[in-house]
Amino acid sequence: MTLLGAILDAITPSDDWFDLWLIVGFAGQTLFSARFIVQWVASERRRRSYIPVLFWYFSLGGGALLFVYAVKRGDPVFIAGQGMGLLVYLRNLVLIRKEAAASRQPADIAVSAG
Repeated sequence: MTLLGAILDAITPSDDWFDLWLIVGFAGQTLFSARFIVQWVASERRRRSYIPVLFWYFSLGGGALLFVYAVKRGDPVFIAGQGMGLLVYLRNLVLIRKEAAASRQPADIAVSAG
């Protein structure tokens, strides 16, 4: 089946035309793709390559939905790819949060808390 055929099958009304899992998959893909637009706009505004925090939240949200969709489909390649990505997105958000917390503290406390 071609991609176009799969899309047409998914949106063609039938007795069981409402496929929640397909909606979850497309929602995840939309969020995941939107992260590139977020990064592009942020970079254009700064006139240099820049990855805003929102990029990581879109990555996490889209990746989580795609991971759930992959588990439902039972696709081990898709599960592994999205699962590893989720770890990276979470780790980046943890690092960003730690850096923000350290910058709000006086320097001597931030160093000693290290």
